[in-house]
Amino acid sequence: MRLKTTKLIAGITLIATAGITGATEIATYSEITSIIDVQKYARAIHIMAMLLMGFGFLMVFVKKYGRSAITATYLLVSIAIPLYFLKDTLGFMGAADSDIDRLILAEFGAASLLICAGAVLGRLKMSQYILLGLLFIPFYALNEWILLEGGFGLVEHGRFVDTGGSIVIHAFGALFGLGVAASMTTKKEYKTPIEADATSDRFSLLGSMLLWVFWPSFCGALVAPADIPATVINVIIALCGSTLATYTTSIKIRGKIDIADIANAALAGGVAIGSTCDKVSPLIAFGIGILAGAISTIGFAVIQDHLQNAVKKIDTCGVLHLHGLPGLFGGLIAMLAVDGISQVDQIKGIAITIIIAISSGLLVGKLLSLTGRRTEPYTDDEEFILD
Repeated sequence: MRLKTTKLIAGITLIATAGITGATEIATYSEITSIIDVQKYARAIHIMAMLLMGFGFLMVFVKKYGRSAITATYLLVSIAIPLYFLKDTLGFMGAADSDIDRLILAEFGAASLLICAGAVLGRLKMSQYILLGLLFIPFYALNEWILLEGGFGLVEHGRFVDTGGSIVIHAFGALFGLGVAASMTTKKEYKTPIEADATSDRFSLLGSMLLWVFWPSFCGALVAPADIPATVINVIIALCGSTLATYTTSIKIRGKIDIADIANAALAGGVAIGSTCDKVSPLIAFGIGILAGAISTIGFAVIQDHLQNAVKKIDTCGVLHLHGLPGLFGGLIAMLAVDGISQVDQIKGIAITIIIAISSGLLVGKLLSLTGRRTEPYTDDEEFILD
């Protein structure tokens, strides 16, 4: 490690020295790039832990659906990453600069897909999760290309602020999932209670803690090396804010702590800080986390039941309140928190995301419903061998 650090310092010194030879510049640049790629690899592995263990365990709160939730997580990640790689390798809708960047971007797509699947968790057959992934990634890539790469000229390239994916990853996945749920939720599914117990809640909390720990790597995965320390601090501070706000708000509304609030809304700070994670001060990050935690907890404790009763649809994991509303809040608060931001492009990007996510989600829900229905929702025994 010391040798690598010495080489990096020497390389930077050489680059800054006038009269350096072109060959030495190239060699030094190659060494620095290799070191940065290794650092990105470490963050990519952190994200993979989030995808499989974090999301996987978070979704086992349904007590009779644990085997299915974990298996679905495996399948969704395993379809999203190769499909995104194929898209990028063929050069459709842009391409990453390096393989490690491509992997991280593919993991972002997988994270958004897992968020989407959370809205209909327990109501799809295993084969339908795979089909959902096949249909989701192209729409996700389209929205990503429009917002971040200037696709179709709708949003000027580089003007939309969303470093850690509050809008592109979280809000898109949640709204797409809600569109799917709106298209295919049956009366029987609506009336079937989603049951949890002490064991399933503990596993869900484990998943939440894993996500909490690795969230700085998620937001900082593609951030410039010089901005990594500030990004990590801001994300941790925002998560602290949302955790404290979740506890306070849950007590205020419910009278006692609801463990589902802690497992979910405590993460809302990580969702909301994504857009501005490398651009604000720790104090602002803490404020964003507090507001996001309060918004998310109010969503779970007050809005969710009223909304589901009104529309007769079920959002199994409450992705609207963990990812949708905090994600939109993060994208909107950027207009106040980031100096020199293009408010027009920011609003356009958010509006485009909402339109593409909901409309494509509704379409995919219709297509999925054509491939059959589960006999009984929220149980493993329909597709798994049980002891």
